[in-house]
Amino acid sequence: MTVLLDPTSEQSPASRERLVRPDKLEGLTVGLLDISKPRGDVFLDRLDTLLTQRGITVKRYMKPTVAKPAPLPLRNQIVGEVNVVIEGLAD
Repeated sequence: MTVLLDPTSEQSPASRERLVRPDKLEGLTVGLLDISKPRGDVFLDRLDTLLTQRGITVKRYMKPTVAKPAPLPLRNQIVGEVNVVIEGLAD
């Protein structure tokens, strides 16, 4: 028998339906969230350039640490400023 332990100690994880993806990004503001992994900024810099060249408004954000979820004030700021978010991971 295999026993798996969940380090978050969630007894009943929250679930919610996914939001509908937009048909296009034109006219929307795209948030790029750097989760603070090494070289994630390189990936997001390239995305920023490509989106900006297409005339799409881009806003950049960064988590203070990769080890924890984004702080609530940062999440609230992102929700208030953009229509969609792309999270960048790398290594």
